[in-house]
Amino acid sequence: MARPKIRITIKKRKGTKNCHRGHKVGDSYDFDTERGKLCPMVMHVLFPAIDILRYGGSLPGGGCNHKGLFACPDPEVLLVFEIEKISGKESELK
Repeated sequence: MARPKIRITIKKRKGTKNCHRGHKVGDSYDFDTERGKLCPMVMHVLFPAIDILRYGGSLPGGGCNHKGLFACPDPEVLLVFEIEKISGKESELK
Protein backbone atom coordinates (compact mmCIF):
# COMPACT_ATOMS: atom_id res chain seq x y z
CA MET A 1 0.00 0.00 0.00
CA ALA A 2 1.39 3.40 -0.99
CA ARG A 3 1.88 6.08 1.61
CA PRO A 4 -0.65 8.93 1.41
CA LYS A 5 0.57 12.18 -0.08
CA ILE A 6 1.00 15.18 2.18
CA ARG A 7 0.33 18.74 1.03
CA ILE A 8 1.76 21.66 3.01
CA THR A 9 0.08 25.04 2.46
CA ILE A 10 0.81 28.41 4.05
CA LYS A 11 -2.53 29.75 5.28
CA LYS A 12 -1.68 33.06 6.99
CA ARG A 13 1.03 35.25 8.48
CA LYS A 14 0.69 36.51 12.04
CA GLY A 15 4.11 38.10 12.43
CA THR A 16 5.31 41.55 11.43
CA LYS A 17 8.16 40.56 9.10
CA ASN A 18 8.43 38.60 5.86
CA CYS A 19 9.83 35.08 5.85
CA HIS A 20 13.62 34.93 5.56
CA ARG A 21 13.23 31.94 3.24
CA GLY A 22 10.75 33.75 0.95
CA HIS A 23 7.65 31.74 1.90
CA LYS A 24 4.34 33.58 1.59
CA VAL A 25 0.64 32.98 2.15
CA GLY A 26 -0.78 30.71 -0.54
CA ASP A 27 2.43 28.77 -1.23
CA SER A 28 1.81 25.02 -1.38
CA TYR A 29 4.26 22.10 -1.40
CA ASP A 30 4.17 18.35 -1.98
CA PHE A 31 6.03 16.90 1.01
CA ASP A 32 7.53 14.01 -0.99
CA THR A 33 8.93 16.03 -3.89
CA GLU A 34 9.32 19.60 -2.60
CA ARG A 35 10.26 19.37 1.09
CA GLY A 36 13.76 20.63 0.29
CA LYS A 37 12.21 23.99 -0.60
CA LEU A 38 10.83 24.43 2.91
CA CYS A 39 12.59 26.23 5.72
CA PRO A 40 14.45 23.76 7.96
CA MET A 41 13.03 25.45 11.07
CA VAL A 42 9.44 24.78 10.03
CA MET A 43 10.24 21.25 8.86
CA HIS A 44 11.46 20.56 12.40
CA VAL A 45 7.95 21.53 13.60
CA LEU A 46 5.98 19.78 10.84
CA PHE A 47 7.81 16.47 10.49
CA PRO A 48 6.40 14.68 13.59
CA ALA A 49 2.82 15.67 12.68
CA ILE A 50 3.33 14.59 9.05
CA ASP A 51 4.43 11.15 10.24
CA ILE A 52 1.41 10.90 12.54
CA LEU A 53 -1.00 11.71 9.70
CA ARG A 54 0.77 9.61 7.10
CA TYR A 55 0.73 6.46 9.21
CA GLY A 56 -2.87 6.63 10.41
CA GLY A 57 -2.62 8.49 13.70
CA SER A 58 -4.62 11.43 14.99
CA LEU A 59 -3.18 14.82 15.81
CA PRO A 60 -3.58 16.23 19.33
CA GLY A 61 -6.47 18.64 19.73
CA GLY A 62 -9.13 16.45 18.18
CA GLY A 63 -11.25 17.53 15.27
CA CYS A 64 -10.08 16.60 11.80
CA ASN A 65 -8.13 13.36 11.28
CA HIS A 66 -6.53 14.35 7.95
CA LYS A 67 -5.11 17.86 8.50
CA GLY A 68 -3.78 20.27 11.08
CA LEU A 69 -2.35 23.78 11.54
CA PHE A 70 1.14 24.54 12.84
CA ALA A 71 3.10 27.77 13.30
CA CYS A 72 6.54 28.73 12.11
CA PRO A 73 8.91 28.97 15.10
CA ASP A 74 10.26 32.40 14.04
CA PRO A 75 8.42 34.88 16.32
CA GLU A 76 8.89 37.79 13.90
CA VAL A 77 7.30 35.92 10.97
CA LEU A 78 4.85 33.38 12.46
CA LEU A 79 3.55 31.82 9.27
CA VAL A 80 0.72 29.34 9.81
CA PHE A 81 1.15 26.10 7.85
CA GLU A 82 -1.58 23.55 7.13
CA ILE A 83 -0.53 19.96 6.60
CA GLU A 84 -3.09 17.78 4.86
CA LYS A 85 -3.17 14.07 4.08
CA ILE A 86 -4.40 13.58 0.52
CA SER A 87 -6.00 10.31 -0.55
CA GLY A 88 -7.66 8.79 -3.61
CA LYS A 89 -7.83 10.87 -6.78
CA GLU A 90 -6.67 13.94 -4.87
CA SER A 91 -3.26 12.32 -4.40
CA GLU A 92 -2.12 13.87 -7.67
CA LEU A 93 -0.80 17.11 -6.18
CA LYS A 94 -0.50 20.13 -8.39
